[in-house]
Amino acid sequence: MSDAIQVPKAELHCHIEGAAPATLVTRLAGKYGVDVSGILDGNGKYLWSDFTTFLKAYDLASSVFRTPADYALLAETYFRMLAAEGAIYGEIFVSPDHAQATGLSYRSYVEGLATGIERAKNETAIEGRMIAIGVRHFGSAAVERVVKEVIGNPHPLVTGFGLAGDERSGHPANFSKAFRMASEAGLGTTAHAGEFGGADSVLAALEFLRVKRIGHGVRAIEDRDLVKRLAEEGIVLEVCPGSNIALGVYTHLRFHPVNMLRKEGVKITLNSDDPPYFGTTLGKEYASVAETFGWSFEDQMAVTRTAIEAAFCDEATRKRLLVRLDSAKQAPIG
Repeated sequence: MSDAIQVPKAELHCHIEGAAPATLVTRLAGKYGVDVSGILDGNGKYLWSDFTTFLKAYDLASSVFRTPADYALLAETYFRMLAAEGAIYGEIFVSPDHAQATGLSYRSYVEGLATGIERAKNETAIEGRMIAIGVRHFGSAAVERVVKEVIGNPHPLVTGFGLAGDERSGHPANFSKAFRMASEAGLGTTAHAGEFGGADSVLAALEFLRVKRIGHGVRAIEDRDLVKRLAEEGIVLEVCPGSNIALGVYTHLRFHPVNMLRKEGVKITLNSDDPPYFGTTLGKEYASVAETFGWSFEDQMAVTRTAIEAAFCDEATRKRLLVRLDSAKQAPIG
């Protein structure tokens, strides 16, 4: 477990609204007169029992973030927490649809988050980027609208585009136009698949969206040919073990396929998804997976390297991050 503290970490899969600590939500709820007693237990824990109630709690908690300053505070808080656990890089999924629901323009939303990321960077040297997501169950027109907004309002820290929402809603073919637009604009692309959807959902995301990264993707293990393809094509999986267990995709970490996928040569990263909802953090993900599967310091370093190499950032930043990673490799603390 002590090794996990020393390993420099990198995260590619975290929803920023889903990373809001209960204390911050409670504080802003008081400011805006929002009743959040039904989703918080008073001890800093979110209350939900299944995916439907999780989404309900998520949306209510998200509704207390209403101004660019609120979002700056959220981003700064999260990136400082990441840095405190040894992370040197983090990508957050940002949801223009959530911002719109509270009356914020896309530009104001992103500028607020960027302010927070920069404040955290100034204090801790952590690098951060944003991936704008379309919500698949809102339909293809809504997802295309998000892409157009991202392309029309470029920001140096918004470097990717992704697809989230209910995997059982809308075939990836419906979103191929949106992903083509994102790729042509130079954005990195990723899509949630292989979490609640089976191996076929991963295959469809590869075929129709042409992504090089898959959010979750762990149920690819159910198709040996697909696992082989992932390994051969170097597709990176943004694996979120704690999330998968909390949501009942797997019953226990020892039954999670993250280790099997890695042994088959699939590129995997470790991520926290919606950390306070699932009782996890990025540091806990590294520590628990390393302990359960006997991963060494070097194994964990390799996971971070995979994340940095797959990150949606410019090459100069990537090189700096790899130098930081390599310097940690020279002198792990005993």
